[in-house]
Amino acid sequence: MLHLRSIAGVAQGAVKASQPFRTYASAAPTAAFAGNKGSNGKYTVTLIPGDGIGPEISESVKNIYAAANVPIQWEEVSVEPVLKGGKTVIPDAAIQSVKKNTVALKGPLATPIGKGHVSLNLTLRRTFNLFANVRPCASIQGFKTPYDDVNTVLIRENTEGEYSGIEHEVIDGVVQSIKLITWDASERVARYAFHYAQSSGRKRVTAVHKANIMKMSDGMFLSACRQVSKDFPDITYDEDLLDRVCLQVVQNPQPYSNRVMVMPNLYGDILSDMCAGLIGGLGLTPSGNIGRDASIFEAVHGSAPDIAGKGLANPTALLLSSLMMLRHMNLYEHAAKIEKAALTTIAEGRNITGDLGGKASTKEYTDAIIQKVLKA
Repeated sequence: MLHLRSIAGVAQGAVKASQPFRTYASAAPTAAFAGNKGSNGKYTVTLIPGDGIGPEISESVKNIYAAANVPIQWEEVSVEPVLKGGKTVIPDAAIQSVKKNTVALKGPLATPIGKGHVSLNLTLRRTFNLFANVRPCASIQGFKTPYDDVNTVLIRENTEGEYSGIEHEVIDGVVQSIKLITWDASERVARYAFHYAQSSGRKRVTAVHKANIMKMSDGMFLSACRQVSKDFPDITYDEDLLDRVCLQVVQNPQPYSNRVMVMPNLYGDILSDMCAGLIGGLGLTPSGNIGRDASIFEAVHGSAPDIAGKGLANPTALLLSSLMMLRHMNLYEHAAKIEKAALTTIAEGRNITGDLGGKASTKEYTDAIIQKVLKA
């Protein structure tokens, strides 16, 4: 049997020992999941297919869920920006869908570089106050990378920092971008990180920072983390510089296993992608954006417009993110069955997509997972 270390979550309900494949566990907000359950016994979940390969990998997830008889019905919406009151905003239908269902699955969205509308990913996080981005990175047995023992969770403050969007041109040729750090946001994400560590059996929380340079902003972030750590005496707390963590992780990730790392927005964006590289790339990395009233689980890789429509896309990241979502919804058995099928398919290596070193199409890879689901 393929055995993978467990990355436990913060969802309601304990991790059952009979579910060895619970690798990408839930990342629940502080409130228990209520959801939008219909008379047919199914939960309605908002689906944002996204751009480029998004519709293809979303279709793959939908087909796998249908084969596994997951009690979910999808409410598909578009977040293509519209002009409202002179501003570019997300359509009201999409906002109302997420608010009603409290949970959504999102494919990749293209982000304009240097021009155009504000990143839709950023807009979604702001709209629903998704304050914590949770990125587990765990080695997959059978998929060979230079590292065999990666098992860490990165929690990124998701609403401010350098990504606050406060920029202006002072004079011609001089642009100022303001980094915003607040005590409330820092304390909130720190507390979430400690709760996550405590609930998942991880014994250490590391705050990643650059307070040696940004003494006031990152200094405030560290102060909040230190204050919160006093409420969790069973969790070891320490701090480390971003550049030193990057260096040490790529030299030897083992010391960072079984811990949670929490950090401001930009650092989390960089470090989480770097850690994804240790296990095989963004195509194998799940992600959840957590809020108090809604949570959005997503594939964090690009929309890959160059291969869109060619049947070459790898749906693994979106599928694994959806398993975080299922556990958030307390649908543990369905998540375990799909996860075992997907990770066994990857480990076997016979029906995997090109980015994983195989030759299978999106459909062939999806069908291989479905066959294992049906036999489970």
